Amino acid sequence: MVDRIADIWGTRTPYARGERWPVRVDQTLAPGVAEGDVDRWVQSACVLCSNGCGCDIAVKDGRMVGIRGRQADIVNHGRLGPKGLFGSWQGVDTGDRLTRPLIRVDGELVETDWDTAMNRIVERSRHLLHTKGPLSHGFYTTGQLFLEEYYALGIIGKAGVGTPHMDGNTRLCTATAATAMKESFGSDGQPGSYVDIDECDAMFLFGHNMAETQTVLWMRVLDRLAGPNPPRLVCVDPRETPVARAAEVHLAVRPGTNLALMNGLIRELFVNGWIDDAYIAAHTLDVDRLRATVERWTPEAVAETCGVGADDVRRAAEIFGTSERILSTVLQGFYQSAQATASSCQVNNLHLLRGMLGKEGSGILQMNGQPTAQNNRECGADGDLPGFRNWENPQHVQELADLWDVDPDTIPHWAPPTHVMQIFRYVELGSIEFLWISATNPAVSMPQLERIRRILDTEGLFLVVQDLYLTEAARYADVVLPCAAWGEKTGTFTNVNHTVHLSDKAVEPPGEARSDLDVFLDYSRRMDFRTRSGAPLLDWTGPEDGFRAWQECTRGRPCDYTGISYERLRGGSGIPWPCNDENPDGTVRLYGDGVFPTDPDYCESYGHDLLTGAATGPVLYRATVQPGKAWLKSEDYRPPHEEPSEEYPLRYTTGRTVYQFHTRTKTGRSRALNRAAPGAWVEVSPADAEQLGIVEGDMVAVLSRRGHLEVPVRVGDLREGTVFAPFHYGYWDDGGSEGSASAHHAANELTMTEWDPVSKQPVFKNAAVRIEKVRDGAGPSPAPTTAASRPARAGHRAAGRTTGSGGGPGTVPATVGGPEGEATERFPDTAPPRVASSEERP
Repeated sequence: MVDRIADIWGTRTPYARGERWPVRVDQTLAPGVAEGDVDRWVQSACVLCSNGCGCDIAVKDGRMVGIRGRQADIVNHGRLGPKGLFGSWQGVDTGDRLTRPLIRVDGELVETDWDTAMNRIVERSRHLLHTKGPLSHGFYTTGQLFLEEYYALGIIGKAGVGTPHMDGNTRLCTATAATAMKESFGSDGQPGSYVDIDECDAMFLFGHNMAETQTVLWMRVLDRLAGPNPPRLVCVDPRETPVARAAEVHLAVRPGTNLALMNGLIRELFVNGWIDDAYIAAHTLDVDRLRATVERWTPEAVAETCGVGADDVRRAAEIFGTSERILSTVLQGFYQSAQATASSCQVNNLHLLRGMLGKEGSGILQMNGQPTAQNNRECGADGDLPGFRNWENPQHVQELADLWDVDPDTIPHWAPPTHVMQIFRYVELGSIEFLWISATNPAVSMPQLERIRRILDTEGLFLVVQDLYLTEAARYADVVLPCAAWGEKTGTFTNVNHTVHLSDKAVEPPGEARSDLDVFLDYSRRMDFRTRSGAPLLDWTGPEDGFRAWQECTRGRPCDYTGISYERLRGGSGIPWPCNDENPDGTVRLYGDGVFPTDPDYCESYGHDLLTGAATGPVLYRATVQPGKAWLKSEDYRPPHEEPSEEYPLRYTTGRTVYQFHTRTKTGRSRALNRAAPGAWVEVSPADAEQLGIVEGDMVAVLSRRGHLEVPVRVGDLREGTVFAPFHYGYWDDGGSEGSASAHHAANELTMTEWDPVSKQPVFKNAAVRIEKVRDGAGPSPAPTTAASRPARAGHRAAGRTTGSGGGPGTVPATVGGPEGEATERFPDTAPPRVASSEERP
């Protein structure tokens, strides 16, 4: 048994470049359950990060009692991270699940039946559509539903209601990933693959604490690092994360200065001749503009702006310029910061300049943060057109109209889709009076929470929330719909490297809870949405019908699913799209032929100005594009909108901890995970702690121009002048202060209403704050001692003790899981274990 809370990444299985990643099967079962007690194992994939690890769910007496990794799966080779082991199945089987619909009566939420709840929704929806039209409706969803559910919602919103006001919480985490790929390559879709870790000789991680956000992917990296000829690592992050500790070069930039760094790295490639002139000429556009944009960014200029060493900039550039096979990953450190799209496009440009795309060991993973974020973007539930179609292209709109048998004018395409920051503004102004939130919790996850709570409580707003639990957002709802969780429904989803998995239903949902797909189909039927020929708009009988409909929607598009079926997905591994007659086994990596989907009749976007967000438009795009070539889009650095001042002298940034996911709706109900990270904290550097007169565990107030936190402090390893807070912690388990004005520890109390001009992704990682001591601490903060939040290495005092993570006298106690955090590891050389057949599934 291994304590997988204390030992996050488990046992190493070293391997060399070009070798197959060895199998290690991770498994955990409920106390008192032995493997022989399990009635059946049901195929699934984990949904607590974007990695998409194949797994099997253990079922006994109609309940989920454990989980194991799937050794045959190409994504994880049997491994699972702590959240997958202890949060996926444990976080849904608790006593406070919603089991019946709720409606608001005389100001209180009371239980009711489904007919009453749905009739109330339909009555209000019909009234507003009749009196105000489709712009009165907004839909805000998640990155954690199944593909079939997103596609149903996309059709309802676009072809049923006809509203452009649709978005997902993917806007908060990975909208920039999609936008950067559209700007550079013409379409969404990851060029690289996880298997490039097996082949690369250098890895660059830009704003990506992979060790905590995608733990299984980091296991793969650790195993390469432990083997012969390991890859060289470069990390860009203001904190000393486990990635930074493993890196040859750690560029601890000031928050908000990513673009200055990227411009400097690209300048070094030009200056030193580390570029592939032939590839650039054959496959890209705008190299001269890119060269001019970066000209002023010498290593010394980068050092002054970013607060890093000029020699470190040179060394990082040299590693990129001279390595033979390079894999880059990007995540929220870039996406949620100032000039997000411009910075992420520069990562694309690094690879384009060196021709490092579409071949073994060379690629880009513009990462996602959620398990099904890719499907949200593919299916149009975030406002985009399904199948990576271009809303400015009338032919693409006509394709959908023909597919759905509706008038093309029904599908909103007269203006860009409405992003969530605008949706909430329209609610605030009274334009949107019907808002349907599914499987997300904006009362904790959105920026400037005091304002968001006020908007959710707007008089005249009819708010529908469907979720597993009574979240902070659900407490404002007029109708709350109880939904089935992972393991309680069937569907497919697609991970970061476009690998599609099937998750089969293992157990029944509690009480009267329904799948999200059933809810959407019921709404469509009750609204009597119909096609031009008079047939029901959605006549699906279940998820497999939805998947078949989705296959047709993707035919001929970059994300072609026509060669994938439920039957093919059962019993083995996930399959990467595009999968069709041309690529019957799927496609591991994109753009191996150097041809990009930039043709104006095929591309997903005509592009934007990276500074202002202004659309290029079809006329200018057609006049300048060379179909098949990628764009070397660039922009100069500008300082963030909010910089430190005398009143607010510190830079504030937010992020994740390895043991929690999003707003803790599931992981906060896992005993093993929640004990490891039970409450909020804030991190400061030893130098800032000394200047402020605070020590580990002291209670401090963190104040911005928008709000304040009152939390204990962790004195940790991050750059001086920077303050970090995990964004997971809200108020559902905080003694009754849910969503109220007494809120004082949600990280987004301090963040600002600001977003990237192109991707519209909110800026969570740039704000100015000050810290004031409230009182002495009673002991260490609740921050884990593992990963990036470990106590500072220096001997800083902590409430009379010296910090450290050894757990002995005079130290901050080490984070451990104990019996609840134990899992087995198996290193098999036999055939994969048997999985339940379709006849054995409920």
